[in-house]
Amino acid sequence: MKLLALLGSLSFLIAHQTLLCAANPTVPLFDGQTFKGWDGDTTKTFRIADKTIIAGSLQAKIPRNEFLCTTRSYTNFVLKLKFKLIGEGANAGVQIRTKRIPNHHEVSGYQADMGDPSWWGCLYDESRRNKVLAQSDMVEVNKVLKRGNWNDYEIRCEGKRIRLKVNGLQTVDYTEADAAIEDYGVIAVQIHGGPPSEAWYKDITIQELP
Repeated sequence: MKLLALLGSLSFLIAHQTLLCAANPTVPLFDGQTFKGWDGDTTKTFRIADKTIIAGSLQAKIPRNEFLCTTRSYTNFVLKLKFKLIGEGANAGVQIRTKRIPNHHEVSGYQADMGDPSWWGCLYDESRRNKVLAQSDMVEVNKVLKRGNWNDYEIRCEGKRIRLKVNGLQTVDYTEADAAIEDYGVIAVQIHGGPPSEAWYKDITIQELP
């Protein structure tokens, strides 16, 4: 009887999860052709080519951090995208649960970071606590990271828990201890101020979770 009850519970959970996935399908955040649904400096910093968002330039220094943000906010979700950094000293990131700072180019919130020497796959708090909240293990990250080429980022936010994966490797499993930190906000892609460099983003999809 206990085995039958366990199997019944398992079947219910599988069916429930299937219904949730059907009700919350994975959808594109970037249509590959326009900046529809996004807001940022699309005259100088961000451009589109080959169904890819390209931030920055290899011809000149990046004067400051710039962010291309979604026009709506998200709470619980699985965000997936491909990214590539080009240029010595290139640094960038993907903002989640973030707010634009009024009358300023900066934003405030969590960032799934990327860049040498040890930013890849860590969770940073941009313009809020200004520190790494969870550091990735670069020994492990270096085994899967493809510098100068396309990589996969998966970002899962559920309640106070945030998990990051780079090329299938989980780099961060962080639970926010501060109840005052909001669990919703925009998603954004960044190019960090610094030397001539580019950050490329494509195949950006999201599955919203209950």
